[in-house]
This record gives sequence, C-alpha cells and structure tokens, in this order.
Amino acid sequence: MNVKEALTQLHPDDFKVLYAIEKRLKTHEFVPIELIERDTKLPLHRLERSLYHLNKLKLIRRMSTSVLGYRLTILAYDVLAVHSLMRRGILVALGEKIGVGKESDVYLGIGPGGVKLAVKFHRVGRQSFRHIVRHRTYKEEENWLLQSRLSAAREFTALKELFPRGAKVPEPVAKSRHVVVTKLIEGAVELYRKPDIKDPVKALIDVLETVEIAYKEVGIVHGDLSEYNIIVIPETSEAYVIDWPQYVEKEHPSALQLLRRDIEYVVRFFKKVYGVPIEIEEVLTRLGVSGSSDRCDTRESSGH
Repeated sequence: MNVKEALTQLHPDDFKVLYAIEKRLKTHEFVPIELIERDTKLPLHRLERSLYHLNKLKLIRRMSTSVLGYRLTILAYDVLAVHSLMRRGILVALGEKIGVGKESDVYLGIGPGGVKLAVKFHRVGRQSFRHIVRHRTYKEEENWLLQSRLSAAREFTALKELFPRGAKVPEPVAKSRHVVVTKLIEGAVELYRKPDIKDPVKALIDVLETVEIAYKEVGIVHGDLSEYNIIVIPETSEAYVIDWPQYVEKEHPSALQLLRRDIEYVVRFFKKVYGVPIEIEEVLTRLGVSGSSDRCDTRESSGH
C-alpha cells in the first residue's frame, strides 16, 4: 500500500478520524477512542467502522491496555500531507518515485496547468530504523513524525531565503507537515553519478556561489555538502545544491569548521573527477574565512 493507493480508498469519515488523531500527536502516544469520538463528533458505529477500515489499510495502529487508543503510521502522515496539498490546489496528482535519499523519498508531482513538481517526503530516522526499534522506546520512535515535520520546515525556510537571492537551489512552492514541494529541475542528475558535464568549471562555480550566498547573505552553512546533494544539468552545466534541513546558522560554534569541510569536499571532488584546478584556499579567502590549520581533511562517512 502506498500513498496514492490509500487516497483512493478513504472516505470523509476516515479523514476526520486521521485529522483527529493527528491533532493529539504532540500530547498522546496513543489517542483514546473517547477523544477521537469527541473531536470527530461521529456516531460510535461510524467511528468504529472507520477505525477498523484505517487499521486494515495500515494507516493507524491500535493499543489496548487500560484504555483503547490509536496512533498514526508514517503512511497516514503521507496521506494527510498529500490530501492537504491537493485541497490547497498545490498538487493535482502524485506520480512515481524519482529519488531516494538518506532520510527522504522524492516523487514526481503535477501541479495546476501541468507544472512538474518535486514532492519530497522527509523520513527522519529511517536510516537506522532496525537498530532504533531494538534499542529505543516507543515514544522516541514515534517522535519521528514530528522530527520529520521539523526537518521539512527547516528545509523550506532555507529554500525561501536562498532562492530569491539567486542561489542555485530548487524553487520552493509549498510545505505540508513533513513534505516539501519544489519546482522540478528537469534534466538534472545526481553529481555522484559522475555525469559528462559540458563545463565542469561552471558547475563548480554554481555550487560555490550558492555556498557564498548562503553564508554571506542568509547566514547559514549547508553542513553536509557532497556529490550526493548536488544535482547537475549536464548539457547546460548548471548545478544546484539540494537537501538543506541540517544547515547551521553562521553563529553556530561549528559553522566555520562545517563551511571549510563543505568547500574542501566539493573542490576536491571536482578536481579528482573533472580536473577542475580551483584551489581550496582561494575559495576560503573569497568567503573571508582565514586560517586553515584546523580544517577538516576527511569526512566521516554519512552512509550515502
């Protein structure tokens, strides 16, 4: 069952129930049926029918201890986000999955007038899911929904600040819960695939200028820049920096170290793969980051 299939099988009562459970997400691990009944104002027989249906679709899970209660699954959160975007007229249709990141899934979306969109679902905590399930409590695990929502909010905020200033980032369109919608950058491929770029120097300059705009004008540092979160249009050599939720503010104690690491990693990648002769110190000087004795020469594996 995926979000598109689930949406076709839901009735108005089902959405009322899902929204009611979501309303209590911050205060209840499992929402008591009495609260769901109060918030939805549904007759008990209709409520029970909807709860049975949602449980069967794996959109909710139940726990019966002293009090019967229900919680949302990640699929339900996906459904609520997409349903909201469609009601707002942002999204007309959701297409196929077009990308998978460490902690995200990206789908093709269609907006009004056939505009192509990238619909990114944040999945905080997924990378180490099995380990976490064995070693953490339920409450910490279920907070992934709220953590994913925060991750999406941070990324959307960064894009809204960066894009109008001319940074090469996806154009932000809308956000709902843990989902960020941007304009699709057609023809772009991930840099880690080492595409045949017409002008690698231009691509690297695009990336470095975006880093500069982020640092000097917006006051943030990407913090995890690599070939896995840079996309390039090989024919035009345009390069875009994606995946911004982990950014840190310029005033953060680790900001300079992270900035140096971001620059070093990207410059070295372009030098190694494409033979681009730009020097790290030249870029650091342009940014006004003096001294390099404490820069980070190696990067801890991030599990890409």
